[in-house]
Amino acid sequence: MQTRFRWATIVLIVVLIVINYIDRSAVSYAVQPLQQEFGISTAQYGIISSAFAIGYMVFAFLSGPLVDRFGPRKVLLVAITIFSIATALVPLAGGFVGLLLIRIILGAGEAPAFPAATRTVSRWLPRAERGFALALIGGVAVSGSLLIAGPVLTNLIGAVGWRGMFWVMAVLGVAWAAVAIGLLRNTPSESPRVNEAERAFIAAGQDIEESENRSGSVDWRSLLTNRNLWIVAVGYFSWGFMFWGFMYWLPQFLSTSYGLSIKAVGAFSIAPWAAGVVGALVGGFLVDRVYRRTQSIRSRFTIMGCALLLSGASLIPVFVDPTLTVALIFISLGVGFGFVTGGIWWVASIDAEPGQPGSAAGFADAAFALAGIVAPAVMGFIVSSTGTFTSGFIVMSALAVIGALLMLFATREPARRETPARSVEEV
Repeated sequence: MQTRFRWATIVLIVVLIVINYIDRSAVSYAVQPLQQEFGISTAQYGIISSAFAIGYMVFAFLSGPLVDRFGPRKVLLVAITIFSIATALVPLAGGFVGLLLIRIILGAGEAPAFPAATRTVSRWLPRAERGFALALIGGVAVSGSLLIAGPVLTNLIGAVGWRGMFWVMAVLGVAWAAVAIGLLRNTPSESPRVNEAERAFIAAGQDIEESENRSGSVDWRSLLTNRNLWIVAVGYFSWGFMFWGFMYWLPQFLSTSYGLSIKAVGAFSIAPWAAGVVGALVGGFLVDRVYRRTQSIRSRFTIMGCALLLSGASLIPVFVDPTLTVALIFISLGVGFGFVTGGIWWVASIDAEPGQPGSAAGFADAAFALAGIVAPAVMGFIVSSTGTFTSGFIVMSALAVIGALLMLFATREPARRETPARSVEEV
């Protein structure tokens, strides 16, 4: 009978992403005590927030080659140690410079998560199961963590104080590392919990590059001249602009445009991220189902292109008839359709560079992180210049459409090298 330990590995990665996203958002729930304790101004807090994205962008790009060279297990254990220590040091920062450095280190520590997750999925799952798994990792875990971060962190602050909240989150990271030392392995062949039947099943659905599990120096020429990978990066930036724009500015949009209280803003802000959970699950199911029927790698881009097109189009009513009901419904639709792509970016990265999936994922993730730097600043400039969010929503919509058109019309079906038939003993 075939074991199914590959899914235990996926669950472990999902938990890591949830911890990752809650950790990075923790500072936003401790703004007031941090400002009072360390004399941080509002402008300085904005710089501190951007510092995370800078550290994340740089090390997302650099961590991909490290993952491909040393394997996800070593890189993730080092990474979670770094970002757990950084989280624990926040209450001890002492001031603006200390917080700035800690946030950069936190971003650097959290950056390897998705490149490592992508290589783990490429080595642990056959091609036909990756869409659902990466939808859980890149979609459900992300949007779900944004749903639960508020209640989790505010309750922790109420129970153990704002300092204790950071320390509890740091301990959770250490606990994950302890479990990962026992369970996480780079490949099924390294795990004693995987039997030969499961190994053979996984290998049968992989390319030769994936099944050989080669590691070594990065082939930069192949990476930087890969047409599909560049389109993935541009598309991920397009979706990232909308994601980060709403993550940073949605509460203020609801508050300033409709005069909502803080509690009402919190309640209304749930809807888009709940729609994101649904969209991610739909995307994961759809991409695997379509691939099983078509065996076409370009089908991934078709699904992403259609989702981005619908996401961009969903925002049109928001700047045409910006009532609260219209805004809430169509922003939720925009985020929901956008999250259909949530896990497929990583599937497409693996498809583009199956021999070095960590590097490919790092390349794409750096583009997403760049959007995290650009979107808040552009949205802030637009709001301060015009006094409304309308132009910002137009930019979101236009970028989504551009990304969609590239996905639909500029991508190519790559040549594939199938795994040669092998006996179970050879797997």
